[in-house]
Amino acid sequence: MEILTNPDAWIALLTLTFLEIILGIDNIVFLSIVSGKLKAEEQPKARRIGLLLAMLFRIILLFGITWVMSLKESFFDFDLGFFSGGISGQSLIIFGGGLFLLYKSVSEIHHKLEGEEESTTGKASNGLAAAIIQIALLNIVFSFDSILTAIGLVSSAEPPAGFGYAGSLEIMIMAIILSIVVMLAFAGPVSKFVNEHPTIQILGLSFLILIGVMLLAEGSHLANFKFGNDIEVHSIPKGYLYFAIFFSLFVEFLNLKMKKNRNPVQLKNNTIVDEKLKNDDFLD
Repeated sequence: MEILTNPDAWIALLTLTFLEIILGIDNIVFLSIVSGKLKAEEQPKARRIGLLLAMLFRIILLFGITWVMSLKESFFDFDLGFFSGGISGQSLIIFGGGLFLLYKSVSEIHHKLEGEEESTTGKASNGLAAAIIQIALLNIVFSFDSILTAIGLVSSAEPPAGFGYAGSLEIMIMAIILSIVVMLAFAGPVSKFVNEHPTIQILGLSFLILIGVMLLAEGSHLANFKFGNDIEVHSIPKGYLYFAIFFSLFVEFLNLKMKKNRNPVQLKNNTIVDEKLKNDDFLD
């Protein structure tokens, strides 16, 4: 009850909820791309499971804050003269997540533009179980990034400097739950819009490549990678990345508005669009 009557706690809750939603954009984009390859009736289930897994992972990590923070400690240091660093658990998880995101994004772009056509009357090329596994793997990385942001924003110091351990934990859990509820409400319309517009799909995959590069830089920064004695690897500020994403989307929305009467190029293995086209052809 003390948290509910504290104006600073409400400000922290609203701020963190907003940041969690912004940080969850990449999660929704990935969910849209992966679920778009499933049968139409399986797509909502994949999105719901993906977002609920994200919430579960983040809450579990919050209860293990001490363990999460301990992953910052280096367990393997090396110095080759021209290249040095210290590998930690956090750097491995985030760096590996960046590599996975780059691989997945480039593979999806290749598949949509150069891949072989697949029949939509049979089983979807990417089964529900395989989609959930991919979503779960990437959610681990996104959850680490989200939790590190939350820990940095909500102080667990004793009042009046902070909200105390219990208070800060409650604020972070409430922010995560609220952000997931908002994303659950908008995941369906966003996925439908992404899957119906091929240029948005390619833009979304391009954004995932940018996020993968950002994760690689952040993982390298956490590992204190250094070339020579002076050149350190720094993380990329998220503000630059999200500005590029929103500006690109704004330009594409203008293009869609101006050319709404033109037939878009059809990408391969787009279940929703392919089924619609087949029905239209049959009616013709």
